[in-house]
Amino acid sequence: MKMKLFVLTALLTLLAGCVSSNLRDIRVEAEADSEIDFGSYRNYAWLGSAAIVYDPEGKWEPPEFDADAEIEFLIDRELRGRGMAENSNAPDLVVAYAAGIDMESMDIAVDPDDYRLVETLQNVPRGGLVVVLIDARSGLAVWAGVATAEIQQNPDQRIVRQRLDYAVTSMFRKLPK
Repeated sequence: MKMKLFVLTALLTLLAGCVSSNLRDIRVEAEADSEIDFGSYRNYAWLGSAAIVYDPEGKWEPPEFDADAEIEFLIDRELRGRGMAENSNAPDLVVAYAAGIDMESMDIAVDPDDYRLVETLQNVPRGGLVVVLIDARSGLAVWAGVATAEIQQNPDQRIVRQRLDYAVTSMFRKLPK
């Protein structure tokens, strides 16, 4: 029994380590209108999405993976978790998001294999996701969340889903109650 518990604990620790290493580069920020009572919003509608992607080699999104559908699913889950329902006829909030990829992004990096620890300029593709909640009556943005991260080369669907889930969940944790 003790051995099974030890093995299970070791596997969970290993899995947690793998998960966190896939997420370390993701940075999330959010801003909210301090005068808004977010508890008064009961429903929302989708404004739409925008994708600003230049990835001619298809390295950022696995084949057969629909990032837009996944992002909408995650945002929908977060809003429903706050007791909101989708209502395209008379929404309180309008939801918009944009995802962007810059495959030409450059950054200064240190080669860990070089004993001199020389800094060099390297290509580090970056991606970003912006989610904006707009008050339907006034048309003003009342909350915006932004997540940025390095783009993983040739990731599988599980990793992309995990990273998007982390970004959206972290973003919405910053939405006032």
